[in-house]
Amino acid sequence: MKNPFITFLVFLFFASSKAQNFTEELFKTFVEMRVGKGEPVYWYCIGEIYEFPSGKLIAKVEGIDTAKILTSESTATRAVQLSRKIFFYRNPTTNEILREYNGLKVEPIAYPYQLIIYELKDGRIISTVTQGKNPKIQRISSSAGTIVRRFDELLVFSSPLFIDSPNYKAYENYDFFIQPDNIKPKYQLSWFRRSLLPSFFGGKDSVFQLVAYRVDKYEELPASIREVLEKEARMWMQPPKDLKEIEELQK
Repeated sequence: MKNPFITFLVFLFFASSKAQNFTEELFKTFVEMRVGKGEPVYWYCIGEIYEFPSGKLIAKVEGIDTAKILTSESTATRAVQLSRKIFFYRNPTTNEILREYNGLKVEPIAYPYQLIIYELKDGRIISTVTQGKNPKIQRISSSAGTIVRRFDELLVFSSPLFIDSPNYKAYENYDFFIQPDNIKPKYQLSWFRRSLLPSFFGGKDSVFQLVAYRVDKYEELPASIREVLEKEARMWMQPPKDLKEIEELQK
């Protein structure tokens, strides 16, 4: 039997929200949240990856997404983001970085660069991501677009992404949160992906979830991720410098 009190609370929650179209002002708010105003920003991420539908915890995950806006190529309705991402798998019991699994070498999820373009179109944000090396450079576009919802002082930006290529199929969803000024951290993210596990984990169906928050200085990242970056992944301590660096990485 349904609980009428819970039903009432759910009704109030959705009744108090308001989905709305993007304006140029909201677009600016989203871009500044996501990528800052010119200096590098750092999204610190932690999460878990599970087999589906068994729910077996395969690994914990820790990583960063560091990014900056390319102001010379951006306008009031178009923003260009230069990014790097790296995520390390950790043992779910000891929290040590996983080097192998069932005798197979484990590699981190690593993007030496991502070039992301956000465009304001018909009240939504359309995102296009370019990544990879020649001759296999990929361009992935979010046809569903980003939508914005307001819950009183809380802003939520939701970006679903459906990937259907011959070699890879996945569903991802990004929920970015801009909290009221009295709540820290102000910028937060919840991310989810349904896809197949990497081959070194067996390649079975999986769900992958992350939560993240933004800091504006590298030194503000937790020591656990700074330690591994400085020992093993110094490239990922800052985003690409410019488009020329990305062109070199594409070769």
